Amino acid sequence: MNLRPVNREGIPDHPVSRQLLDIYERLFSAFGPQHWWPGDTPFEVCVGAILTQNTNWKNVEKAISNLKKHGLLSPVALNEIPLENLAARIRPAGYYNLKAGRLKAFISMLFEHFDGKLESIFDVKTDVLRTLLLSVKGIGPETADSMLLYAFERPSFVVDAYTMRMLIRHDLIDEEADYDQVRDMFMDYLPRDVRLYNEYHALIVRLGKELCARRSPRCPACPLEGL
Repeated sequence: MNLRPVNREGIPDHPVSRQLLDIYERLFSAFGPQHWWPGDTPFEVCVGAILTQNTNWKNVEKAISNLKKHGLLSPVALNEIPLENLAARIRPAGYYNLKAGRLKAFISMLFEHFDGKLESIFDVKTDVLRTLLLSVKGIGPETADSMLLYAFERPSFVVDAYTMRMLIRHDLIDEEADYDQVRDMFMDYLPRDVRLYNEYHALIVRLGKELCARRSPRCPACPLEGL
């Protein structure tokens, strides 16, 4: 995926649009394409989005590997396995009892509304689907938007702690800004483009992990220095 430079035709001639595009192009120049999200199927991406809450991706990979090894990476299998057995299989992801419950809640929604068939979700309008995902216990805005963007290929921008930190440090938002305000900023001032949102969020995560740390950020090495 190579999106740089971004086609600016049709983009609002607004200072916020220009700033957001400048950030994207600086990050892309520094880091290149990120090839997100790691996952073989949309269902695996959904499972990964739940398991990655409050842990790192290496732990999620171990948990998903366990599910694959035991033939559990399907809606039917996760629906049938007892909760305590599921928790044991996803133990590497941490908070395994809590996350097992969240996976079960997601699967219950899938069977209640779509007869357990993930492919049926693709016919649902984005706003309706987001509301439905947010109704599932344990799925918050970041997880719902991750599913929408990376599993269902909908233009729904994902906001995480790295995004908030980057924007606050560059005085682009107030510290009091909430999730929906930041999401709306990206979606109002950038094209509603799945590939752009995919790459942009992945680049912000790369920046946060490597340079824009919560403590001891490496500002002189940051591609956004002097923004």
